Amino acid sequence: MPTKSANTSAKAESAPAKTRKVTYAEAGVNLSEAERAKQRIKFLAHKTFNRRVLSDIGSFGGLFQLDNKLKDPVLVSSADGVGTKLKLAFQMGIHHTVGADLVNHCVNDIAVQGATPLFFLDYLATGRLENTVIEKVVQGLAEACKINGCALIGGETAQMPGFYSDGEYDLAGFIVGVVEREKLITGKSIQNGDVLIGFPSTGLHTNGYSLARKLFFEVAGYTPDQYIPELKDKAGAALMKIHRSYLPIIRKLTASSYTTGMAHITGGGITENLPRILPKGLAAQVELGSWPSLPVFDHLRELGQIDPDEMLRTFNLGLGLIAVIPAEKFKRLKSSFDRAGEKFYQIGRIVKGDRRVIYQ
Repeated sequence: MPTKSANTSAKAESAPAKTRKVTYAEAGVNLSEAERAKQRIKFLAHKTFNRRVLSDIGSFGGLFQLDNKLKDPVLVSSADGVGTKLKLAFQMGIHHTVGADLVNHCVNDIAVQGATPLFFLDYLATGRLENTVIEKVVQGLAEACKINGCALIGGETAQMPGFYSDGEYDLAGFIVGVVEREKLITGKSIQNGDVLIGFPSTGLHTNGYSLARKLFFEVAGYTPDQYIPELKDKAGAALMKIHRSYLPIIRKLTASSYTTGMAHITGGGITENLPRILPKGLAAQVELGSWPSLPVFDHLRELGQIDPDEMLRTFNLGLGLIAVIPAEKFKRLKSSFDRAGEKFYQIGRIVKGDRRVIYQ
């Protein structure tokens, strides 16, 4: 009897406890919602398709056919994100503009090397999927792709509960463009005496937001809806201005062979981006004050008492694109752009030096 009782007790202890069925949705991943989001994304992406897109949204890989008229094509690619500007988007409940920010940023990165955008893919990761938010983001992506002549051929929407807070997401983009090898713009032919011209930005674009948010919402104590007289705008609206696409301007510059090098002014400002295109033995002499400063940058500088060097390597300070123009072509370019009403500023020259920016 004692032996039987001991065996029974052992069996009872080793028997697994009864558990109820647990679904993926209870873990935070809603596959049904994901499928509905996928169908809406498919609809929006189709609006960007052209005859060279050979696959549909949902395929394992996006298929895109190169133009067979190209003699010696070079593919140019780039990947980027929106950064902490997304924090402001969450705070304000504005999600369609960050999609355009992302596409335009990526387009500019490859266009400065002479490339024409071909196709774009996105990666969106979130905690709990909210279809209305996802749709707004993808709508912004699709509209910007359409404007830039770029097909949105695929991407990934990942549900990662426990990794991202509810109501938050991360967003990244991947772009591929093409250019004839002989038309690549690398900066190798930049020469001493060439002219530097800058094209205005709309605002911060997608860089410097960690500092800007700290100054606006912690140091100054603004709310996103608070009107700031110095900016003639609300705090949130001033910071959420869409990153400008310079593709139309770049096409004008390249079509007439006006430029030998272009720099997209993003993180690192003029200080770190302009030297990326300079050949060995040359520097960029930039004349401070040769272009108008946007009020948002003046206000940020005042709020934080920021050192001028820190401003120059954190923000674009009103210039989102800088192009190098051979001295003998500058007069013709100025005449052409003036007639077209295209605003630009002559901001300096190429001089002998060690691949850096010299501020005057």
